[in-house]
Amino acid sequence: MVLLWKLISLLPFMSCSTEEETLHGPVFIQEQHDITYSMASANPEILLNCTARGPLPYCRWKQNGTHIDLTTSYHYRLVGGSLAINNPHKKQDIGTYQCLATNSFGTIQSRTAKLQFAYLENFETKPRNTVSVREGQGVVLHCGLPPHYGSMVNNYILLSCTWIFNNNTLCVQEDSCRFVSQETGNLYLAKVESSDVGNYTCDLTNSRADQSVQVSPTPLTLHSNGVMGEEPKIEVCFPETTIAAKGSGVNFALGNPVPSISWKRSDGNSLTKKIEHSKTKGVLEIPNVQQEDEGSYECIAGNIGINIARGQLFVHGKQERIQIENGSLIIPMLNMSDSGLYCVAENKCGTIYANAELRVIAAAPDFSKNPVKKKSVVQVGGEVTIGCKPSAYCKFGARKSARQVNSRLQVILLDGSLRLYNITKPDAGVYTCIATNQFGVARNSGNLIVKERTVITIPPSNMDITVGESFVLPCQVSHDPSVDVVFIWSFNGSRIDFNRGIHHFERIGKESVWDLMIRKIQLYHSGKYVCTVQTTLDSQSTTVYIIVRGPPGPPEDVKVEDISSTTTVLSWKSGIDNNSPVQTYSVQTRTPFSVGWQVVSTVPEVISGRTHKATVVELSPWVEYEFCVAASNSVGIGEPSRPSALLKTKAAVPAVAPTTISGGGGSHSELVITWEPVPEEVKGEGFGYIVMFRHLGSATWTKAVVASAEASKYVYRNESIKPLSPFEVKVGVYNNEGEGTLSSISIAYSGEDEPQIAPVGVCTVSAAEVEISWQPIAWNRHTGRVLGYEVLYWTDDPKESTAGKVRVRGNVTAKNITGLKANTVYFATVRAYNTAGTGPSNTLVNVTTKKSPPSQPLANIAWKLTNSKICLNWEHVKTMENQSEVLGYKILYRQNRHSKTQIQETNNTSAELLVPFEDYLIEIRTVSDGGDGSSSEEIRIPKISKTH
Repeated sequence: MVLLWKLISLLPFMSCSTEEETLHGPVFIQEQHDITYSMASANPEILLNCTARGPLPYCRWKQNGTHIDLTTSYHYRLVGGSLAINNPHKKQDIGTYQCLATNSFGTIQSRTAKLQFAYLENFETKPRNTVSVREGQGVVLHCGLPPHYGSMVNNYILLSCTWIFNNNTLCVQEDSCRFVSQETGNLYLAKVESSDVGNYTCDLTNSRADQSVQVSPTPLTLHSNGVMGEEPKIEVCFPETTIAAKGSGVNFALGNPVPSISWKRSDGNSLTKKIEHSKTKGVLEIPNVQQEDEGSYECIAGNIGINIARGQLFVHGKQERIQIENGSLIIPMLNMSDSGLYCVAENKCGTIYANAELRVIAAAPDFSKNPVKKKSVVQVGGEVTIGCKPSAYCKFGARKSARQVNSRLQVILLDGSLRLYNITKPDAGVYTCIATNQFGVARNSGNLIVKERTVITIPPSNMDITVGESFVLPCQVSHDPSVDVVFIWSFNGSRIDFNRGIHHFERIGKESVWDLMIRKIQLYHSGKYVCTVQTTLDSQSTTVYIIVRGPPGPPEDVKVEDISSTTTVLSWKSGIDNNSPVQTYSVQTRTPFSVGWQVVSTVPEVISGRTHKATVVELSPWVEYEFCVAASNSVGIGEPSRPSALLKTKAAVPAVAPTTISGGGGSHSELVITWEPVPEEVKGEGFGYIVMFRHLGSATWTKAVVASAEASKYVYRNESIKPLSPFEVKVGVYNNEGEGTLSSISIAYSGEDEPQIAPVGVCTVSAAEVEISWQPIAWNRHTGRVLGYEVLYWTDDPKESTAGKVRVRGNVTAKNITGLKANTVYFATVRAYNTAGTGPSNTLVNVTTKKSPPSQPLANIAWKLTNSKICLNWEHVKTMENQSEVLGYKILYRQNRHSKTQIQETNNTSAELLVPFEDYLIEIRTVSDGGDGSSSEEIRIPKISKTH
């Protein structure tokens, strides 16, 4: 077998030395093997063995090429170097495992081991269909393998398939007519005879999983249409291409007569003696496959005809490196990179692992492990170090050199690196490092690329902003056009993520411009803003501070002191000034009687921003008050403070007199005095009203007390009072603290008698309206004052409750009553009224409303134009019995898009209209005693051309 060598782990860099080392890398003394675990096993653990010796080795494991993290799972654990798998899971744990042993000299890998799970599931339970063929015909009976694993382990068949024919096991080993494929489980009958009729059952046994299952029987029957001959047909054939260490081909043919099978090589060479095949020659096995076994093979099936199957066998073992002889590895031109641990012999047929350690202690300089960096990128004005660290470059007697460069850059470090300062554009180019020792010379080059620096050309500046404003912070740069630029804005140390749709922040621009728009800035936006510009080469940033000024915050700790009946002392503490000093304070109050908060008077009248105490004046006694304080600055007025504690002012004599003193009305011999009640907040406990009155010209006042705080009227009764007598009246207030002030004197009149005279009335009638008119009454103190008139109307129909009453005030002597029913009898009467009541009614008037006007519109309207004259004609409208007769017609016309309407009336069924050259709209209505009838459809007369 040809060995392939692979270097998997290199030793650390070694300086030049001739001292012999006694330590070595790790060596395996025990390795794992392939394992097939039965799902029915009683052992809950799998152990994969791995033991290594050497200086302080430690073991790690890979599953399917991925390192197993033993620190995060209790499913795996190390036993020495071996891997224990607890409660194995088929889906999770199946795969290839490999042990890695490591110490300070390197790492070796064990051979791989496969962990498989043996199982065999049941067949489907549904019955099999009957297979019917003609006698002499070949047939395939399918087994249909259920899900399984463990059919073959280490080249041993563990899943075996047998067929049962009519409850007897079929023996097919020595039978050329029957063949069972151990891959598919299918049964092949080359030629069916009458003795083959019956039931066939596929029986599977997995010895590794210790399970057996059977499928439902498949009935086989014969057709009755005779016997047939059939040329050979190869049903089971080896692949067209086979890659194997141990080749095997499988062929089986159907036909009548039963085909004979033979094998040969396509190139004409004879089969080697080591090749084995079964007596039926259906299976060809090539043990111990060698390179000379590679080639094309043919299987020939024949009876009355011939059928040939061909396949190619490839034997892989081509070496990956030259100079490997009989398993020995020969390395010409040895260098330091060849040091390390060697392992792995592999080809396409498989992989085996062995380990050997090679140490190279001295060699010519070599850049293979540490080449000069192929591309170094630096900006103008910067500096760069180009490393030169070849392997096996000894400092003893060594000479370092570099290509001549600008004299400003001549700085070569002790380790051979080249450092360049204050770089300019001409410094770009290729730099070569040459390393030399007694074993040889090595060169390696790298390219230096010089790019322009990134500079912020338009930076933002510090700003002083008022809350609610919008503005832009600029950030524009110049940069090397070949370099991508990334802008980052941050606020108070946190990056602004524009993709999240943050309110207020918006980016503006692209490429070299990335300004920050802040819309409707808020107080919490005060702080530090940083614009950072990043490239793959450098990073630039600029910082600004934004101060947001706003109205002051609410004052704090508002306290009420020294409260009296009308004043109190208020104190408070300053709140946040929001970056603008407080200029003034204002005091507001709220009571159960006020609508919201009201500004109150204080001493001092204007409270400066440095003052935190004031006296509130002009308060009402015996009222509960809450106070708050608001601050203002150059930006505006801030939110008020939290309300103070609820406190009540002390009681006092009422200081507010009633207003709107008046009187009048009432019945005979009564004086009615009314007033506007005083506000609740000025009343106090035990509140009431004092009413004083006297005859006009009298010197003596009559005094009355009204104890109700809600009263607004007082009635004085005396039979000696004459109607409409004038009185002087005034009203005052009092409470438990004493009497307050009185109102000014007002004149009020005593009650009066009802009107004594009835008005004289007439009426006019239409279909839905009646106009009632009357003569005015001349009145005096004896006949009763008249304030207005009242009209009553009703029908005499007991089925309907049509009745109404309307009043007119003053000297109005007519009232139009609308909404009446047509052709209906109504009764109406009129009477005068004043504050004492209503007077007598006039003589009852009965009136019948007219019939309804015609409801049907005009028909057959025709028109024509003659110069500036429109001639109209229509049919006469015939009315129904319950409608008023047509007395004439009314023509309404107006210019289009104008609202002013002109009217022309006629008793005929035609009319002429003189109109200018304009666009006109015309309607025609009937005229009757009941009013106007329905309008015709609107007629449009187009604009008349002046050429006609």
